[in-house]
Amino acid sequence: MSAVTTSHIVLDERGRPWVEGTNTKVVEIVQDKLAYGWDAEEIHRQHPHLPLAKIHAAFSYYYDHQSEIDAEIQRRLKFVDEMRAEAEATGKLSTRADLERLACERGRLA
Repeated sequence: MSAVTTSHIVLDERGRPWVEGTNTKVVEIVQDKLAYGWDAEEIHRQHPHLPLAKIHAAFSYYYDHQSEIDAEIQRRLKFVDEMRAEAEATGKLSTRADLERLACERGRLA
């Protein structure tokens, strides 16, 4: 019997896992599952550009690398909390778009 493997997951130059052929990181799919309790079918309904096979591949990758991805999620949450605190302290940033722009400028959520 021969084994067949289909990954649908690629690593970028920084070692971050992405869903192949999309602009979606594995961590983003996992966050939808954890934050909203969405299963693969609901994630597909919310993000129809993601085929079910690729969503399941992202889940599989997550379960194989759970500690690293959970650590990345915690790092992201901490960063968002820091940005929120800075926005509240300075009163300069008021929208999610402002926070995301600042995060990208600082290279923290890329």
